[in-house]
Amino acid sequence: MTGSPKRQIALLILILGGSFGDNLRGLSVSDWWEKAGFYQIYPRSFKDSDGDGVGDLKGITEKLEYIKSLGMRAFWLSPIYKSPMADFGYDISSFVEIQPEYGTMSDFENMVKKAKELGLKVILDFVPNHSSDEHEWFVKSENREVGYEDFYVWHDGIVGSNGQRSPPNNWNEAFRGSAWQWSATRQQFYLHQFHRKQPDLNYRNSAVVEAMKNVLRFWLGKGVDGFRVDAVSNLFEDQQLRDEPPSGESLDDPFRPQYLDHIYTQDQPETVNMVYQWREVMDAYQKQHGGETRVLMTEAWSALSVIKTYFHDSDGRLGSQKPFNFQFILHLNQNSNAADFKTVIESWLDTVPVGHAPNWVLGNHDVRRVASRMGGEHMADIMEMVELSLPGVSITYQGEELGMTDTELSWAETKDPSACQTDEYVYQQYTRDPARTPFQWDSTANAGFTTASKPWLPINPNYTTINVDSEQKADKSYLKVFEELVKLRDEDDFHSFQYGTAALGQSTFAIIRTTNSRTYFTLVNLANAQDTVNVAELFSRFNTTKSFDTAIVRVASVSSKRTAKESVTLSSIQLDPYEGLVVQSGANHCRSVFVLVILALAVIYGGN
Repeated sequence: MTGSPKRQIALLILILGGSFGDNLRGLSVSDWWEKAGFYQIYPRSFKDSDGDGVGDLKGITEKLEYIKSLGMRAFWLSPIYKSPMADFGYDISSFVEIQPEYGTMSDFENMVKKAKELGLKVILDFVPNHSSDEHEWFVKSENREVGYEDFYVWHDGIVGSNGQRSPPNNWNEAFRGSAWQWSATRQQFYLHQFHRKQPDLNYRNSAVVEAMKNVLRFWLGKGVDGFRVDAVSNLFEDQQLRDEPPSGESLDDPFRPQYLDHIYTQDQPETVNMVYQWREVMDAYQKQHGGETRVLMTEAWSALSVIKTYFHDSDGRLGSQKPFNFQFILHLNQNSNAADFKTVIESWLDTVPVGHAPNWVLGNHDVRRVASRMGGEHMADIMEMVELSLPGVSITYQGEELGMTDTELSWAETKDPSACQTDEYVYQQYTRDPARTPFQWDSTANAGFTTASKPWLPINPNYTTINVDSEQKADKSYLKVFEELVKLRDEDDFHSFQYGTAALGQSTFAIIRTTNSRTYFTLVNLANAQDTVNVAELFSRFNTTKSFDTAIVRVASVSSKRTAKESVTLSSIQLDPYEGLVVQSGANHCRSVFVLVILALAVIYGGN
C-alpha cells in the first residue's frame, strides 16, 4: 500500500466498511423509459370493435384509457402489418401496410393521436429476420429479378446418389422440421428458421439492411416511439452452412428444434453490430426531429454473456436500451424457493451495466401465462409484487394484471402453427394458444371482447370472475393490487435509491429499497404454509442503521388478511401461505457508509 499513513488508514476504513454483510446496489434514473411500465398488447385478442371475432386497432383505441389507468407509460403491439396470417402476423407481406382485419392506416394514425393525448408512448413490433413468402421482395427474389437475387438465403442443396436434391445441412426450424424449403420456381432451397412461409432475409446483403432501416424510418415518421425487435438472435447464420451438433435433448425426435445446439444459426458475431446500427437510426431520427428518447427493445433467449453485449460495446457504441430479461420465464417455476428467486434476480443485475436501468419480464404471447407457470392464480399478484418492487422497467403482458391464466384448448380448437404442425398427441408441448385467448373485460358474453357469436379463440371459462369490471368493483383484487404497486413505484422514493434482495429462510423472498427518507421491504411467502420472518435483521445484513422495529403496510396481496396502513413488527412478521406485502418504515436507514466516509475524511484532514 502506497501513499501517506493518513491516506492508507482512510483507505483501510473504506475497504473494511464495504466488507461487512451484503452490499446494496444503487440506481438513479431520469429518462422516461428507465422508470416506465410497458404494456404488451396482442392485438388479435385485445378488443374487437366490429364484431368479427378478431381484435383490431379501433378496439385498442377504445381501451387506451384503461392502459393509462394502470399507470403505464407505453404499450407495444404485436405485429399489425399486412400478412397472410400463417403465423398470425409474424409472416409479413408488407412491412408498411396494416393488416385489413385490424383496420386501416387511418385507424393506426388515430390510435397514435389518442395515445399522444393520453401521454402514452407507442411501440411497434419490428420483425427483421424474415418476411412472408408472399412479400413482393420474396416473389422477386424467387424469380431472380435484378437487385433481389440475394435478398433471401438460397442454396442448391446436395444431390444424392439417386439424383434427388436434399437440404444443404441438418438445420431445423423453430416449429419442427427442416429449416430448408424447396422452391420449384427458382430450383433452389430457401432458409426459413421459423415457418416455411417465413423465409429468412439475407443480412449480408447491404440492400436488405438499408431496406429494413427504411422500415424503421417509415414508422418513426408515423409517430412511433420505439420498437420491440423480434427474434434478433436469428438474424445471421454460418456462411459455411455447417451442420449443427446434437444438443443431447429431445433424442426421440431429430426434427424438434431442441434436438440441435444452434451454434450456427443463432448469436452469430454480426448480430450485435446490426442492433447497434438500428440504434443509430433511432438516435439520428431523434436528433433530427427532436422529442423524447426513442427506445429499442430486443428479444433474444440467449445466454446472459451474449445479452450483455446488446447494451453497448467497449468503445461506448450504444445498442438496445432494453435487451429483454427472460430470466423469470426461463428459470423460475412453481417449485422455486426464495434462494432461487434471489439467484435469478442477482444474475440479471450482475449482467446489466452499471448505471443502466434493468428490465423485468414475467410473460408474453409465446409462453404460458405467469400465473399458470407459477402454480395458479394465487401467484399472480405475488409475481407482480416482485416485478414492480425491483428497479427499472416493467413489461406487463395483457391480462397479467388481472391474474388471467392459461386457457386449455382441444386439438380441434388449436390455431397456433407451432402446434398444428404436430399432432393431437403432442400438440400441447408446442402450442402458444393458451396465453393468447381473448382479454377478459367483463362477465357478459365472450367476456366483453366481441359481439360475435364465436371469437377467434375460445374465452377462458373463468372470465366470469377474472375480468376488468369485476376486479374494479371488488374490495380487493389482483387488478387493485397491481394498480397500488404501480402508484407506489411512481413515487419519488422509487426513482433514486439503493436496493438489495434476500432469502429469509426457505420460503420468504425479500427486496429492500432504501431512500433518503424511508426504507421499503417487499416480502413474499412462496410456500403453502405460514412463515414467521425477522425482517429487521436486513438492516444489519445490508450495513444500514435500524431506526424502527415497526413499519406500515403499503400494499397487501389478495391472499393477505392485512390492510393498508396497518402496523407490523419487523422483527417478527408472520406471513400466511402465499402472502405478499410491501411495508414501509419511516426513517433514513442508510447511514453506515456515510459514517465511514466521515471517519475517513477526519483521518485525512484532522491534522490540518
